[in-house]
Amino acid sequence: MAAPPATTATTHHRALLPPTRTHAAATHSALRLPLRAHPHAHAQRARLTAAAAPAPAASTASLESSAAGKPTVLVAEKLGAAGLALLREFANVDCSYGLSPEDLRAKISLCDALIVRSGTKVGRDVFEASGGRLRVVGRAGVGIDNVDLAAATEHGCLVVNAPTANTVAAAEHGIALLTAMAWNIAQADASLKAGKWQRNKYVGVSLVGKTLAILGFGKVGSEVARRAKGLGMHVIAHDPYASADRARAIGVELVSMEEAMTTADFISLHMPLTPATNKMLNDEAFAKMKYGVRIINVARGGVIDEDALVRALDSGIVAQAALDVFTKEPPAPDNKLVLHVNVTVTPHLGASTVEAQEGVAIEIAEAVIGALKGELAASAVNAPMVPAEVLSELAPFVVLAEKLGHLAVQLVAGGGGIKSVKVTYASARAPDDLDTRLLRAMITKGLIEPISSVFVNLVNADFTAKQRGVRITEERIILDGSPETPIDYIQVQIANVKSKFPSAISETGEITVEGRVKDGVPHLTKVGAFQVDVSLEGSLILCRQVDQPGMIGSVGSVLGEENINVSFMSVGRIAPRKHAVMAIGVDEEPSKVTLRKIGEIPAIEEFVFLKL
Repeated sequence: MAAPPATTATTHHRALLPPTRTHAAATHSALRLPLRAHPHAHAQRARLTAAAAPAPAASTASLESSAAGKPTVLVAEKLGAAGLALLREFANVDCSYGLSPEDLRAKISLCDALIVRSGTKVGRDVFEASGGRLRVVGRAGVGIDNVDLAAATEHGCLVVNAPTANTVAAAEHGIALLTAMAWNIAQADASLKAGKWQRNKYVGVSLVGKTLAILGFGKVGSEVARRAKGLGMHVIAHDPYASADRARAIGVELVSMEEAMTTADFISLHMPLTPATNKMLNDEAFAKMKYGVRIINVARGGVIDEDALVRALDSGIVAQAALDVFTKEPPAPDNKLVLHVNVTVTPHLGASTVEAQEGVAIEIAEAVIGALKGELAASAVNAPMVPAEVLSELAPFVVLAEKLGHLAVQLVAGGGGIKSVKVTYASARAPDDLDTRLLRAMITKGLIEPISSVFVNLVNADFTAKQRGVRITEERIILDGSPETPIDYIQVQIANVKSKFPSAISETGEITVEGRVKDGVPHLTKVGAFQVDVSLEGSLILCRQVDQPGMIGSVGSVLGEENINVSFMSVGRIAPRKHAVMAIGVDEEPSKVTLRKIGEIPAIEEFVFLKL
């Protein structure tokens, strides 16, 4: 591991914006996602303009020359006009649909953001071809199985989706397929159009009193449940991550996978495609199901073994299936499942309503614009997912967390690598009422970025730490009293290293820094065993000296001679007339001559200059 930078090194320019002394400003700063800074990051949120006409697709040459300074967004699949209008007010937009993998790789190095639907595969090769420029991938929809999240994270690229706009549309389509299948609507329609009148052939089944098992009780699954309850169905669900209380509130019982498969008359799939769910409905699964079960899938084609489903249909185990998605899209013209007489199919229409298309376009455009501005997107799928209300409350502590990490790593002496870091949160909140994922990520960022040759941000901070062999552990201290604020203090300790400022080593042998938030502003409150109280703004000089009269004046005089303004000062001591640590905030960076003069003051035993 490379040695940490010298204490006079400046703070990395990609760090979070420093907070001001107002809580509002601190909150605004803390909600910034530390992606690469952009010259137009200060631009206001684009406003939707009515009847905005789509602009022609920009050529590669025009992307390099036009709208200088604006970020470039590549829209690789069709997006609603309202979303494009938002994007064009903020960025240079290239609408290039149907790109081959080769063309996508060729274009991506010129783009800051990429927006896709489900038809474009964004693999590791795309991130590598971007040369580090790609900052955001926006998935216009819910599923993100066509995006290599591991590769995105390694390359520091944020992935966002649009999880809410098409929820109702997908649920409505699931119910539409369920009812169309139960009533043989598609087959009867085709028969009548062929000149036949076959009332007796297309007798349906009633839905009232039937059991519907929903596999995957997320947003879409729960909306399907609400609608199915309205049709008089008995609804059960299986989802290992779903809340039993939320299910009960809808009137749904959570059951095991075994019970769901063996008791259901209808099974509706609403889970993502993952290694665990790939071909989850296979021969073994179909063999467990009630004879004559009916299957609905508006989730992902790969969760069903399509050959196994054909066999189950032919045997009668599955009476009917209604499918909107397929393993390969579009399916081959001779696909046995598509052509099966007992299968109702649609060409992936789950989000295809006018309202959903526009909603998804606006939602993903806003998420991408926000991410390019440096804002933490609530729909980020490869960064800590923190609810908006938690973000707001933790905002100043997020700033504190990064600054403590950044301060601690600057105290490490060169020659020894950082291997073990312990983070302690003291709070009166119950452990399950304090979400520290974002705080941990920002401490990691503060620790790793100054000593890493690669770009580090919130997305890849943990990955980068792991790659460098840094082990970060967390501990909670439960305090008595009323939890007026989420956290009383945060402590960061680095073990098994030497310090440039030996007084930063605590009684237990670790470099130790501790901080609190006061009036919305992060403060350093402890260094090693010494209590101090200084705002974590600007630059900081730490001095250990003999506790005697005139020390503050001596250091202040040296700084004054060099026209360096002191913004704050705090002295912490173990006992009178023994030793003390003085923390001095300065507005300007002292020269080497100034620092040498401070070190020459007789009672100064050690000192260090730190950039915050």
